[in-house]
Amino acid sequence: MKTYLYRGLLLMLLITAFKVSAYAINTPDSVVVKGFHVDMRIQVMKMPALKKFVEHLSSQGINTLLVEWEASYPFQNEPLIPNRYAYTQQEIRDFVSYCNSLHVQVIPLQQSFGHVEYILRNNKYAALREDQKDYSQVCPSEPELNKQLFTRLYTELASTHTSPYIHIGGDETYLLGHCEKCKKRAAEIGLSKLYFDHIKMLCDIVVSLGKKPVLWADIALKHPEYIKMLPKETVFIDWNYGWDLSHFGDHSKLLESGYEIWGSPAIRSHPDTYALTDWQKHFNNIRDFLPQSRKLGYKGIIMTSWSTSGVYSTVFESEDEPVDLYAIRHVYPMTGFNMLVDYYLSTLKNDKQLSNDQFITNYCAAHYGMDKTKAMQLKNALFCTPYPIVNDKVMSAKPLTVSQLLDSAQNALNILKAIEPVKGQQEFKHYLLMARIRVYYLTFMKIESEVNAADFTNIQVPLYVAQLKTLLSNEQKLNEEFAALNGDFLNPASITEENVLRSQKIHVLYDRLARIK
Repeated sequence: MKTYLYRGLLLMLLITAFKVSAYAINTPDSVVVKGFHVDMRIQVMKMPALKKFVEHLSSQGINTLLVEWEASYPFQNEPLIPNRYAYTQQEIRDFVSYCNSLHVQVIPLQQSFGHVEYILRNNKYAALREDQKDYSQVCPSEPELNKQLFTRLYTELASTHTSPYIHIGGDETYLLGHCEKCKKRAAEIGLSKLYFDHIKMLCDIVVSLGKKPVLWADIALKHPEYIKMLPKETVFIDWNYGWDLSHFGDHSKLLESGYEIWGSPAIRSHPDTYALTDWQKHFNNIRDFLPQSRKLGYKGIIMTSWSTSGVYSTVFESEDEPVDLYAIRHVYPMTGFNMLVDYYLSTLKNDKQLSNDQFITNYCAAHYGMDKTKAMQLKNALFCTPYPIVNDKVMSAKPLTVSQLLDSAQNALNILKAIEPVKGQQEFKHYLLMARIRVYYLTFMKIESEVNAADFTNIQVPLYVAQLKTLLSNEQKLNEEFAALNGDFLNPASITEENVLRSQKIHVLYDRLARIK
């Protein structure tokens, strides 16, 4: 009798275990939208490179590409908006079709509140400017003009994109309530209503086109009072690059709003520049925020990758006539970040935290043929002293001089030179080039800090002219390396621009000092 009972109990346990196992295997992932953001504002990818990148993302489970086309989109009805890097309409259609064949939807991101310098720079749209010097934001107190413009833009985007979503931007509206009209309205109705009146108008246009509006959540978190004005189809993206959930405002207001939410970490963001990448920050951000997004019940995760800050400095011909816009803060191209991209892709497949060290060890073994010791040397070289310099001061928690920062960067470069990967040498060259650029930059920053010292005199000029001349002797080699490594990725004109900007400050200081006899 006991034998039958034991057999029955064992059978029930086996059936239960099988059901639990089957459930674990078949349970759908709560994160439905698995995405990657491509920033086309200053680093417009060549189409073959873009397709190759999407192919890799698709093979690792990505089903969504969020493309910030900006002026690379060929608007037909607004021909002043596209720039010299703009694709053709046929290229866009072919690309979207190609992505669809890989089961990847392409969501267009059209900034429609802030970050619209590239539109408002044109006199045609002058009446929409919140400020006639700072072209970053449209005036929400011009609803009819805004509605006309963005209806035309969204309609074109909807005609070439098959995704059910259109991203309308909505982040970092620094000039909210700035102009006289908006000041008056803000005093009457408040900043939240001022913001959401405009956002609702944009969302309604998107919904009228049969699409769902998506927007960044930072301003909604800052001014949440009227968040529920928006259509029920609206999706918020909670972008978090390593800070507290309530960094922008009371996070519970967003969670309680009832709208679908997606999470968004970053692999390139502040304080990154062409001469600085905060690798540890980005690894930790991926490691921590993806599991947190799942716990919060977010339905999507979009990895952002910013080529620039999105803030522009206007070059004026006169007090009122702009000549051009300069994108503030350029970042090394996506070509140098394959390891971070794959860390995101690997983390996206798991519902638990992945160890940075373990991933880096495994990645280095698979891609470079390295053992753990060399993998950790690479990690330490990438992670060391990621501090920017402001007004000749190193922005570090503990006191650090520019000379010490340069020594650290030179040591990191020496470590990278000594590693010598067994395979993947071409990819590894990006680490070496980034390290060389950092040493080049910090060498100049050391010179600049010293010539700006209170005790600097004309007697010292020849010494520093010689140092600057020596530094500039490395310029051509860096330019050639950058072009060789990124030639298949960026347009030639873009490569030239990046190379010029890298040494521009050095040339300016050299020319000023070299004239002194």
